[in-house]
Amino acid sequence: MRESHKKIATLFRASQWQINKIMKHNISIKRVAKSKVESLDFNNIPLGRTFTDHMFICDYENGQWNNPRVEPLALIPTHPAAMALHYGQAIFEGMKSTLDTEGIPMLFRPEKNAARLNSSADRMGMPNFPEDLFVEGLKQLVAVERAWIPPQDGCALYLRPFMYADEPFIGMRAATSFKFIIIASPSGPFFNKRIKLFAETKYIRAAEGGTGEAKAAGNYAAAIRPTELAKAKGYDQVLWLDAVEHKYIQEVGTMNIFFKIEGKFITPKRDGSILNGITRMSVIDILKHKGFEVMERPITIDEIKEASSNGTLEEAFGTGTAVGIAYIQEIGIDDETIHVSNESPVGLDVNETLNGIKTGKIKDSFNWMVKVEKELV
Repeated sequence: MRESHKKIATLFRASQWQINKIMKHNISIKRVAKSKVESLDFNNIPLGRTFTDHMFICDYENGQWNNPRVEPLALIPTHPAAMALHYGQAIFEGMKSTLDTEGIPMLFRPEKNAARLNSSADRMGMPNFPEDLFVEGLKQLVAVERAWIPPQDGCALYLRPFMYADEPFIGMRAATSFKFIIIASPSGPFFNKRIKLFAETKYIRAAEGGTGEAKAAGNYAAAIRPTELAKAKGYDQVLWLDAVEHKYIQEVGTMNIFFKIEGKFITPKRDGSILNGITRMSVIDILKHKGFEVMERPITIDEIKEASSNGTLEEAFGTGTAVGIAYIQEIGIDDETIHVSNESPVGLDVNETLNGIKTGKIKDSFNWMVKVEKELV
């Protein structure tokens, strides 16, 4: 009995500590009068066009973050001289919330997104955002928007934390005021078919010493034109090559990439020009857990050509928050087509494992998932 009381006291202290931590940040919540969720057809969710009722906002002024709050989603007044519009100080994250088997909202490794946001902020000359406030802001928003999380397999509530410079100033220097915002959008599966990639040999995504490892808005702006050209040729996304020799594989437009050659998995080594994908690091752990050897090393497009021609290229897939696991069928380069595979047995298994962990159908032996049981304020 005495041991039971000790456990209860320990749980109470842990709960009280969490509540006190949130109260320290004074996260306020203002709800809409009537939710729009009743009008949403969960079986037909337009990608990236439907947004929930609320957003999380926090302001950076006078050297500190102030006034964290959840409030109704609305337009944000922006001065025409806001520095993000002119000098590009804007970064973002992408993540998802799913429902477990008991209907409880779950977050997948949110502390990794918090750390990566701050890594991007460092590179872009922006202030760090408190990582505990990042996670608690997510929890509060997801708790408020619980009804917006699609229950179907393969669906989720997509979360978009972002930070931008809102100081009105024309001049080349770091801004002094910023906004940090989280918005949410219910989403279905990103790809429902095997995909085709186009290896880009003219345009580049990132170079050594650049911003390739930062999740900066400008990186994606520079990729839009090449991606549209690839799509016009019948491809789904661009496979980026290095900036100097155009032969070393970096990553795909919205994904990191893995190749299975002779039973071993290879993924490009992080060198400052490749995004530190959270799905990427998780897939590496899952593959190793399943007994596969995973090598992080430079890999050339010529090596993939050779493996395809001699039959040792067994499968390839992309990994990312939005896409999950995307199975690759072929890669185009110039006028050539590199056949990858028509099947992805390991990719399918990894995808099922990843989704199973996210929905609680498979035991989370990695301790990745964070539950959002209820509002704490």
